[in-house]
Amino acid sequence: MREKTERIVREWGDACDAEISIAVLGGAWKPSILSLLHQHEVLRFGELSRLLDEPTARVLTRQLRELEDDGLLIRTVYRQVPPKVEYRLSDLGRGSMPLVEALTSWGGRYAAHQRRELARTADESELLDELEAAGAP
Repeated sequence: MREKTERIVREWGDACDAEISIAVLGGAWKPSILSLLHQHEVLRFGELSRLLDEPTARVLTRQLRELEDDGLLIRTVYRQVPPKVEYRLSDLGRGSMPLVEALTSWGGRYAAHQRRELARTADESELLDELEAAGAP
């Protein structure tokens, strides 16, 4: 367990379980990493990097280490040249999937709502521009 996670678990008590979840699962790429490993079962670093498409190697390495340190991933190193490292979900990682899936579902609904709001605002702005151009008071 990471030092930060251990401190949170020890000090925050049961009243802050949601915050503990966010501390462990929060991160720019952690939910996506967990989802991809759930979907593919085993992935290597390069495969994860390509599937995620954006993180730098440093950021992806840090996120993977944190997930491993917190017990959600199992990292297997094969002693060969070139070195081969595989990642898979641990039992704790598989147990996080209902939460990750719920976050994904909520995020999709939130984004759709915000897109509708942005489109509505853009339509209203466009209408005001047209009215102003036509000389309406």
